[in-house]
Amino acid sequence: MQMVRRGSVLLLWAALVMSRGLFAQRADSALPAAARADEVRVALRPVELRFVQPVLPQLLPTTSSVKALYVNAWAFGSPKLWQLVRLADQTEVNAFVVDVKDDTGCLLYPSDVAVAEQIGANRCARARDARARIDTLLAHGIYPIARIVVAKDPLLAERRPGWSVHLADGALWRDRIGSAWVDAYNDSVWIYAAELAREALGMGFVEVQFDYVRFPDEPRERLATAIFPARRRGDTPRSAVRSHIQLIKSLVGPLGAPITFDIFGLTASATDDMGIGQVWEDFISVADVVLPMVYPSHYGRGAYGFAWPNGQPYKVVRRALEEAIGRSRGPQAAEIRPYLQAFTLGRRLPRYTPFEIREQIRATEDLGLTSWVLWNPRSVYQRQALRPYGTATGATPELTTGTE
Repeated sequence: MQMVRRGSVLLLWAALVMSRGLFAQRADSALPAAARADEVRVALRPVELRFVQPVLPQLLPTTSSVKALYVNAWAFGSPKLWQLVRLADQTEVNAFVVDVKDDTGCLLYPSDVAVAEQIGANRCARARDARARIDTLLAHGIYPIARIVVAKDPLLAERRPGWSVHLADGALWRDRIGSAWVDAYNDSVWIYAAELAREALGMGFVEVQFDYVRFPDEPRERLATAIFPARRRGDTPRSAVRSHIQLIKSLVGPLGAPITFDIFGLTASATDDMGIGQVWEDFISVADVVLPMVYPSHYGRGAYGFAWPNGQPYKVVRRALEEAIGRSRGPQAAEIRPYLQAFTLGRRLPRYTPFEIREQIRATEDLGLTSWVLWNPRSVYQRQALRPYGTATGATPELTTGTE
């Protein structure tokens, strides 16, 4: 067995050095020149590599050099994952943000956390072979990040009504699209998220990212009907979010993994908590990394003086991140890793082609930030928006317009 282990480690090391992945493909001369890495069916199989994992973290990127793709649970649990792995093998991408719990309340894999079992979250698990798939990411030098949605959890809200936002008649309060929310004043909601995070780290994830760490962003008249049962005298949305991200850090931080939070991009320019409890300074003083979602399509007419923010990807992202950097002075401030737009919002123009995506990356890197995440809810990414693997930072791929 010792000989087998030694041989396996040498094989893995050679594969990682020479091809950036145990199953990385050679340049396929048989493929059409126009074929893109994310469009090719790749026969990669998940592998169990638990006996070699101790050497792998040394080969993964640091938090400040993460270049990630968001991978939803359906994509992670399907053959599409191997297309995304191949895309990472051939480009600058070195990390995946994977939904461990998304905004439906469903989980990536069957959990041993008691609350998850009790509310039936395991019955909608998306990838029952998740451990083997995480091992495959590690073998390819891909940094796996576990994304856990906190306050928007309709499954938890419906199965634990005592943890939920209510109407005056006791019925569940729902947002404009009909989703029930849990009560962000309730400690148990955050402890559940922390327990899932600790479990995810035991599964092989190396960073945990918490999303929906806030109250609902609904019109004032709708929020006026919401009753938060766990709210105590003197509590505010800001105080609740601030105390609970500190709770998350105290529960998960001792495991040594980076603790990161997704927040609204507008948080960096707002002078209040925008009614959702998010204040920039509260996050950068607690998190290891803060991820502002600076999607140009989400800024209203007139933002930063632009009549059409969605048509100004470079300028909007640059202005938003300049504000974020300006409010992050001090030696203990968290790193900034923006979420960038890799999708087209409905019929809103322009369509986001590789050019618009690359412009956002350029704005990020022009400000000295070397880490970012691309968000597409369908986990579909355009190969031409990404630099080839091994290309120096600052180089720009040849860009053409196109579709996803």
